[in-house]
Amino acid sequence: MALLKAARVADVPTLDVVVAPGLVAVAKARSAAAVGGRFSVIGHRGKGMNALASEDPRLREVRENTVRSFNDAGRFPVDYVEFDVQVTKDGCPIIFHDNFIFTQDDGKISQKRVADIQLEDFLQYGLQNEQGKVGKPLLRRLKDGRMVNWNVQSEDALCTLEEAFEKVNPRLGFNVELKFDDSLEYTEEELTRILQAILKVVFEYAKDRPILFSSFQPDAAQLMRKLQGTYPVYFLTNGGTELYADVRRNSLEEAVKLCLAGGLQGIVSEARGIFRHPAAVPKIKEANLSLLTYGTLNNVPEAVYMQHLMGVNGVIVDLVPEITEAVSELIALPEPDLDLEVGSLSNQAAARGATTPNFSQREISFLLRLIPELVQ
Repeated sequence: MALLKAARVADVPTLDVVVAPGLVAVAKARSAAAVGGRFSVIGHRGKGMNALASEDPRLREVRENTVRSFNDAGRFPVDYVEFDVQVTKDGCPIIFHDNFIFTQDDGKISQKRVADIQLEDFLQYGLQNEQGKVGKPLLRRLKDGRMVNWNVQSEDALCTLEEAFEKVNPRLGFNVELKFDDSLEYTEEELTRILQAILKVVFEYAKDRPILFSSFQPDAAQLMRKLQGTYPVYFLTNGGTELYADVRRNSLEEAVKLCLAGGLQGIVSEARGIFRHPAAVPKIKEANLSLLTYGTLNNVPEAVYMQHLMGVNGVIVDLVPEITEAVSELIALPEPDLDLEVGSLSNQAAARGATTPNFSQREISFLLRLIPELVQ
């Protein structure tokens, strides 16, 4: 087996749109095959998130959630890039993770809620596409409350969802996370307005690019499923690693219930939730749901391979070069059959069986005990 080069565990940081039936069929097939038909690697916010508190320079290599980051990820064998979409006050879907955007002027730090500003204001932050124009400096608030300069090695301008469709390698699928603020309550009318603005861009520009939607917001995920049936919708969950007032977010069991009630096609769980509750994986499969994971454990090749053995369909990762290399060496990746008639991402489970080792729960438990760091 080749030397694994990624980090050790201890070091890890109803729309009035008419879509051609043929295009719908191709989009469904490509979206389903890309994730459901084989073990997939998905670039987190492109080539990886910016972890500004980390000492690992790879997590500050290129500005996250930008066209450059997406295309840099596309130079490696990833199936999708994942990114966060919010909608500005004037109704434009933009790509940005944080709820607030920060800058500094004459030593004074100011903040604005991203969803409360106009598109023109949003695009004034950071690197500017117009030559000679200087943008507002970007700062970021860390989880511990510290405010730091958002500096990266390779810069790029902030972008809209439309720009991503127009400028990113068309072979790359888009995992569009529908981003909402956990501290706010949203009416169905508000959610509908936001989701329709996103869908308008997707239906106009996606063409045959594979798309899947995901969201931590339970009502948004279910509503997106009601508003369209062209692309799969996944529910994002911490898998019980954090607790929320909304019980639907507090366990993998609740995630399965929500998906079945709303007709969603899959779950995206924090990887620790899967390792802490490995018995949940066969239950998710029995519910005919696809399963992806995210989190810093997915920057550890051994953890990624364990998930492959457990039946996980794909992983969202930050260390794209290292993990794609490890996956290509450790896991056989058969090409998806786009001629299959597929109704959802989860319908490819039978096709996966031939390439996924068949382990009993007892054997999986034994393997987990061999890697104790993963269940800390």
